[in-house]
Formats: sequence, C-alpha cells, structure tokens
Amino acid sequence: MRAMWKGAISFGLVSIAVKVHAATEEKAVRFRQVHRDDNGRISVRRFCDDCGDEVAYEDVAKAYELDDGRLVAISDEELAGLPLPTLRTIEVLRFVRTEEVDPVLYHRTYFLEPDDIAVLPYTLLRDALRDSRRVAIAKVALRQVERLAAIRVRDDMLLLHTMMWPDELRAPEFSFLDAPVAVPAPELARTTSLIDAMTERFDADGLRDDFRAALLALIATKAGDTPVDSAATTDVPASRAVRRRGRAEKAA
Repeated sequence: MRAMWKGAISFGLVSIAVKVHAATEEKAVRFRQVHRDDNGRISVRRFCDDCGDEVAYEDVAKAYELDDGRLVAISDEELAGLPLPTLRTIEVLRFVRTEEVDPVLYHRTYFLEPDDIAVLPYTLLRDALRDSRRVAIAKVALRQVERLAAIRVRDDMLLLHTMMWPDELRAPEFSFLDAPVAVPAPELARTTSLIDAMTERFDADGLRDDFRAALLALIATKAGDTPVDSAATTDVPASRAVRRRGRAEKAA
C-alpha cells in the first residue's frame, strides 16, 4: 500500500510515527459523457467568463466568492503560509468513550501503519484504547485541509476516521417534529416484535450491491464479453428476503 500521509500521532510526551493509507475504495460504476450520435468522448474545456479566452490548467487560480459576488483571489503561497501545525502531526485533543461519538460525524476511514521504530508505542496505544473502550479525538491536516478526526481500534489496526466539524451538521428542521404524535401501545408492540423477528447479527460480508452486479452484467453483455451470471448475483439476497418475510409474517 502506498502511504498518502506521513507524520506522527502526538499526545502528552508521546509521539508515534505513522503512515496513513486509504482504507476504502469506491466501487460505484462510473460513466463517461459521450456524444449520443457517434459515441465520441466529450471533453471539458475551460473558458474565462470575462474575456472569453480558453484557459490552460496551469493558468487556473483559486478565489473565494463572497456573498455579494466579489471574488477574493488566494494564492498557493498564501495558503502554504497559513498556520497548520497538524500538517505532519495527528494532534490528540482528548480521549472519549466509544459510544459517545455520534456516527453521523464520521466522514472517511484510513489505516494507520506504524513506522518500524514505532511498533511498540503503536501497539501500546492500540491495546490501551481497546481495553479502555476509548476513542482518541484529534486534529489532522490531510491535503492541506485540517480535519477533526477519531482514532479507534478495529481488529489489530488503528483506524483514523476523519470527521465533520460540528458546524457542518445541519439541524433537522421538519414540521412533523413540532407536533407530538400519540403512539398506540399495541402498534408499538407489534412494530417492536417485527424488529425483533428481523434482527440478525451484523455481517457486512453477506451484503451485496445487486444493482452494481446487474449493471456490470449489462455492460459485459453489450461489450460482447461473457456476462455475469445474473442468478449468482441475486440468489443470496433473495433467499434472505424470503427468510425475513417469513419471520415478519410470524411476528405479525
């Protein structure tokens, strides 16, 4: 794995040299834009709204748009000059109980790999977090953007989750929340029974993206390649659906 960031986890007098690796990969099928008439690829060209000239990539700069429409240009040198102490340091702010972190805050997930000289302190932190059921809340700069982050244990690895800042979460402003709803006790009991009947141990490996499988099969067929066996992509989910439906009918 190629590291996307190198630095150190820092808290108190402790410094643990680590590398950051992406822990996830996007599997969604991506399409290219093409000309409907001849299937030719469509290229995106940049033009200046003011002078009308085509702009080469190396001539593209950054600017922040104010509420009144004015643009404030910001150079790469100005960005580099801003204080960013977390550029090479994962700065631990505090430790909290695992259940106190709302999952809605999690953004992206990364593996933390220790440098050869940091395996022992890395292992000590990992085991201490696991035994205490704690998560480290930290700040780190990835791609020159400072992020709130959480460090937690999964299997034998430390994971780094980048997080949303609290002011990035929207408040749920929906009218139905303003009026109390009287929930009939029998209906609540039946719904609870249905949930109990459909409750299983979470098994992520048993979950499949059936739409992606069907889409890839369609692409393979249209490309003249051997199509994916459509039955193989649907048998497992279908059988689960049958079992769940049976349990739901019994619960009802």
